[in-house]
Amino acid sequence: MILTDREIEIALAKKQIIIEPAPNMKLALSSTTLDLTLSNAFAEWRAIPGMTVHPGSADYSYKDLLQMQNVLSQDTYTLNPQSFVLAWTKEEVMLPEASRIAARVEGKSSLARLGVGIHVTAPTIHSGFSGNIQLEMFNFGPHKIVLEAGMRVCQLIFEQTYGTPNKGYSGMFSGQTDQGLK
Repeated sequence: MILTDREIEIALAKKQIIIEPAPNMKLALSSTTLDLTLSNAFAEWRAIPGMTVHPGSADYSYKDLLQMQNVLSQDTYTLNPQSFVLAWTKEEVMLPEASRIAARVEGKSSLARLGVGIHVTAPTIHSGFSGNIQLEMFNFGPHKIVLEAGMRVCQLIFEQTYGTPNKGYSGMFSGQTDQGLK
């Protein structure tokens, strides 16, 4: 079941959904989504000649690849056509396991119409998640797009789960944050 604006506000008041800093509800809340804004942290992949990544290998570690990133802290970022950047939401989102709420992050149509995608294939925000949401942004369009810290960049769709999970999210991106990048 997708939460409506009324249920989102109730869940926020009861701390079943925690978002810090709190969004401006007049601007951020729609009938079934809540907008989040862009932080000033961006990470670009450095091209390393001859480098081949084997994500299916037992030796593969995403954390080892972090050294291949140029991490930037700036108020604007120009996303060139056919370019990819990792970015984060300004807001930290917490979905306590006991709340029985999960979410999906989706792009904004205003950016999609320019050719900007917000995630490649990872929209799920698991019950038990806590952190800034990492965005996998790609410019499919023909024009340079200037991304500005603080702009509304994505929206969350909250869903009630059928039960309480045995464990919360504990994958490799558990506790991700943009704070260490600034």
